[in-house]
Amino acid sequence: MPLTSDQRAKVTLVTGVIGADTHIVGNRILSMALEKEGFNVITLGALTPSEDFIKAAIETAADAILVSSLYGQGELDCRGFRDMCVEAGLEDIVLYVGGNLVVGKQSWDEVEQRFVDMGFNRAFPPGTRTPDVVTLLDQDFATKASGAAA
Repeated sequence: MPLTSDQRAKVTLVTGVIGADTHIVGNRILSMALEKEGFNVITLGALTPSEDFIKAAIETAADAILVSSLYGQGELDCRGFRDMCVEAGLEDIVLYVGGNLVVGKQSWDEVEQRFVDMGFNRAFPPGTRTPDVVTLLDQDFATKASGAAA
């Protein structure tokens, strides 16, 4: 069930493009679409170090970090990301990653599993549609809220 607009307004998302990647267009489109859907979005832009995502999440009491990477080095840039979040006191933060995360032709199922194994809640392949991300955010935060209420 989708979150209500009041519920979405209480969810803060940090978005940005990790590492040395300058491919900002897709991330900007995603951030604007998430804002339009009612989420509170903190946009960091391109060339964002891991530490900056975490610092922004702490400063804004963010509920999720959405990492983009389109230059194929996402796997390298995202190694240890969950551990850094845990060290910073963000053990329960929702982590999404998406884009062209690896170099070369690789099975998406294998790529996705590697990112899940690294601690990301979800990994999205290139071409993922914004409504699909919104649907999964709604699901994950509804599940998180019902778990917190239990």
